[in-house]
Amino acid sequence: MGTATLETTHKHAPQTLGRVLILGLGKSGQAAARYCANLLGGRVHELYVAAGVPSAASEAFARELAAVGATVAFGDEALQTFADAAPFDICIASPGISELSDLYLRAQSLSDEIMSEVEFAWRESAPESTWIAISGTNGKTTVTSLIAHLLQVAGQRAAAVGNIGDTCLDAVAARTTDVYVAEVSSYQLASTIDFAPRVAVLLGITPDHLIWHGSYEAYQAAKFKLFANVVNTTDAFAILDATNDIVRARVRQLKAIPADERGFDYVPVGTAQGYSGDMRAACGSANAAFVSATGTLTVVIDGVEHELLSADELQIVGEHNVANALMAASAVLALGVDAATVARGLASFAPLEHRIEPCGVVGTMACYNDSKATNVDATLKALNSFPGKRVCVLLGGRDKMTELDDLVAAVADTCVCAICYGEARERFYEAFAAQQSDSLTVLQAEHMSDAFELAVAHKQPLDVLLLSPACASFDEFSCFEERGDTFKALVAAKNKQ
Repeated sequence: MGTATLETTHKHAPQTLGRVLILGLGKSGQAAARYCANLLGGRVHELYVAAGVPSAASEAFARELAAVGATVAFGDEALQTFADAAPFDICIASPGISELSDLYLRAQSLSDEIMSEVEFAWRESAPESTWIAISGTNGKTTVTSLIAHLLQVAGQRAAAVGNIGDTCLDAVAARTTDVYVAEVSSYQLASTIDFAPRVAVLLGITPDHLIWHGSYEAYQAAKFKLFANVVNTTDAFAILDATNDIVRARVRQLKAIPADERGFDYVPVGTAQGYSGDMRAACGSANAAFVSATGTLTVVIDGVEHELLSADELQIVGEHNVANALMAASAVLALGVDAATVARGLASFAPLEHRIEPCGVVGTMACYNDSKATNVDATLKALNSFPGKRVCVLLGGRDKMTELDDLVAAVADTCVCAICYGEARERFYEAFAAQQSDSLTVLQAEHMSDAFELAVAHKQPLDVLLLSPACASFDEFSCFEERGDTFKALVAAKNKQ
């Protein structure tokens, strides 16, 4: 931002935004365009939008922008038509546009700064506002929702934003929120500059989005940008999943830095041995979060041990959700919410849609919609949620071509039946065939509805039918939400027969 004079009514924004370029017109791009269009004639001098592939909706939105003085162009040549207007003071890039793409690099060359909508929203937020940012490969939405819920139970004006609910910028523009609980992706973090949440929550990191980032190392680096500026926030905390090898390595790095040099405190959740591990005993950490020997969710901050509630009292099932509860509890306790309120909020939090969501019973089978499990790691977590039950899992969709050995082993350990469907069915079926198990029946189906019918007709009684696909949904559906809604409709229809 250089030597620009900052606005006193914003956290870190210049008085003049100048010439602004919006790259992409998806959800976050539209939010940025709306916000900046409202500032035309004031802090924004000129507004240009490179809108991407046209659609009826985007063209209608573009007409609205043009009516207030913005310049909008569609297609691959949009930036070329704006070249004479460069340099732009800032460019706000949509998260779907890879930082390695020619489009991004061209926009970067035309702009003094290029950033994500999350960065821009944080800059534009009120100086007294609090930001909690959550990232990681899986579990972000649950932890984000849970933190917002806990703060609301505590009577605070908190909202879940980012990849859940309103965009960060729409929430900032509304000015009805004091605490922004932001789910942020690696895409968004990659284009942050000064973004400095007061509490940064990092869940486990496993391989994902490698095409967008170019490598696993770049993906990890984007995730760790979550902590890049935490030191610039007063009374800041980092909450880290220490059961994950990659994240635990960062815990070791933080411990090696003297507290006065580090500039912020941190809470490691679990240890290499799992979520029952106490990092104080494992490596002398000052703070820790874990499940005690009696099954109680426990968080220790600044020497105070907060015993919250039994893991059995949570409505969200599975070890990974115990971990999510520990991460969320640590974040709000770090902000000063009392333990009794946190325990009450944890107990009242209901399962989210499409995330091991109970959706009815067919015959003896309790059905669960875990359509959000679009990668192997997410499905592995779901499989551990039903100990002692006879589980049938539905796997398939658009294949992400990840390694399947761990998935095959986990299914064999936890399920009596696996049904592979969709585009991925043959590769998945072959992976199971290569690791034969006498206790596991493996079947194939063309579509998800066919897989459901096979499960209903299974010759042995089943306790649980779990849709946890470990794949993207795009072979049959527009998104994982549509896939989950379809599964729930199949369950409902079967109950009416």
